[in-house]
Amino acid sequence: MLHFDDIVFGPIHSRRLGSSLGINLLPHDGKLCNFDCIYCECGWNRDGRVRNPVLPSVSDVKTALEARLEQCVSGSIRIDSITFSGNGEPTVNPDFPRIVDAVLELRDRFCPGAKVSVLSNATMLGNEDVLAALKKVDNPILKIDAPDDSGVALVNRPSGRYSLAGVIGNLKKFDGNFILQTMFLKGPDYDSSCPECLAAWMDIVRELHPREIMVYTLDRETPMKGLGKFTAEEMTDMVKPLVNEGFSVQVRG
Repeated sequence: MLHFDDIVFGPIHSRRLGSSLGINLLPHDGKLCNFDCIYCECGWNRDGRVRNPVLPSVSDVKTALEARLEQCVSGSIRIDSITFSGNGEPTVNPDFPRIVDAVLELRDRFCPGAKVSVLSNATMLGNEDVLAALKKVDNPILKIDAPDDSGVALVNRPSGRYSLAGVIGNLKKFDGNFILQTMFLKGPDYDSSCPECLAAWMDIVRELHPREIMVYTLDRETPMKGLGKFTAEEMTDMVKPLVNEGFSVQVRG
């Protein structure tokens, strides 16, 4: 499974974001996440557990990012996005809001044309500081993979309490100025193409009216075996009603 050993890594080619310089706010030698998704490229949480997880601080991120940005600028390396991703959910790092401010300042200094993006499962939006930080970045990319709590339990396996209705309520605070990210997959217990699931998911999209929807499918090894991916053509057909209604949908096979 994929793990990120450095605070700043890449740039790597992203199907969704182009040349992406990654920031990992989680332990470098394991995984820390409040989801345990059946498709996660970092594997199961239990396999990435570390005894004393050390999370990067604001100063750690500033030092690492400034050094890498200096290298990219001097080497004329293109950066389309500075992207919070890595070994789990970035917003669980307690310094996340302050780190966002530091990253925005460095972006403006070194590569003002790049976007700052955050890949998040949207579970921490009840924290006002996290919500405010996500509103500052160019691309808050926030996840809903299934249209009800039972589907989320099968696909994302959240720890602690989870309420999709609560997440939807918090997402409404963006007034549509966010990107909704959804994984489409076929598994033994959940199939994104199920007509009832697909219709309910599209109703959530209509309720939230995000500025863009990113639909993608499996690309790497998954911890749960037996999962299937969709073709780009299949996913394009699945989201056609939304496209016909004027939604901006990015499909990545």
